[in-house]
Amino acid sequence: MAAHTQLSVEEYLRASFDGPDPDYAGGEIVERHLGGIPHSMAQGNLAGVLHGLAQKLSLHVCPELHLRLGPRRIRVADIAVFRGERPTEEIPSTPPFIAIEILSPDDRFAEVLAKFEDYRQWGVEHCWFVDPRNRKIYVYSAGLSEVPAFVIPELALEIPADEIFR
Repeated sequence: MAAHTQLSVEEYLRASFDGPDPDYAGGEIVERHLGGIPHSMAQGNLAGVLHGLAQKLSLHVCPELHLRLGPRRIRVADIAVFRGERPTEEIPSTPPFIAIEILSPDDRFAEVLAKFEDYRQWGVEHCWFVDPRNRKIYVYSAGLSEVPAFVIPELALEIPADEIFR
């Protein structure tokens, strides 16, 4: 079993990493994975759709954003979407309206679920999950549920899967 080095949150925030910035949980680094072209295309397409709606719906779309879930917990969302006022903190400590994660081939399912549970406990209203290899999308509530479109009725927002996987 490998030994784990404990880092302070300040050390984590000052550090530079090879590859994508990892998450930070209670003093430990939690590796994140990037998934190549399918991941990147899905992220870009979804961010583009959301950017197109941003002004009309008062949304602020932030790819690859560090989020401060607590004093010793920082997660990096593939896409975080804020509603209303634009966040002013460098690392927001207020939950986004939507947190989106995109599956990479090396992601572990248990880690993805743990991340979504962190988001829900923190107060994120909408947790969306994109599987670009299988061209499926899911919402997270008490678990993952496959859906044909991401829907937020109060905003009259509907993003069908085919808009993400064009």
